[in-house]
Amino acid sequence: VQLQASGGGLVQAGGSLRLSCAASGRTFSSYAMGWFRQAPGKEREFVAAISWTGGSTDYADSVKNRFTISRDNAKNTVYLQMNSLKPEDTAVYYCAARYGTMYTVASNSYAYWGQGTLVTVSS
Repeated sequence: VQLQASGGGLVQAGGSLRLSCAASGRTFSSYAMGWFRQAPGKEREFVAAISWTGGSTDYADSVKNRFTISRDNAKNTVYLQMNSLKPEDTAVYYCAARYGTMYTVASNSYAYWGQGTLVTVSS
């Protein structure tokens, strides 16, 4: 499956952005999806994930109650709605796909990755 992330940009603290990740090539609904991010000088970290039906989600503690992951299997797209953004959310955000019903928080369990989209939050 090929993944294309978009929607990043520059936003002031407290603002919102919605990231999208469009998938092609295989049956999108057969994949659990995740969002990860990597800030400058830091390792890649888990942000959010969603099961193949969308019925189950998980979030990193740092983004709970601010970010929402969702998916539209008819459009082969997963979204990350980011509200109340903070400067520490600045990072390159990556979407990832894992074949199977359920997600994990471990990046090495995802076989397919998008190219990343940069989110910059100014203070």
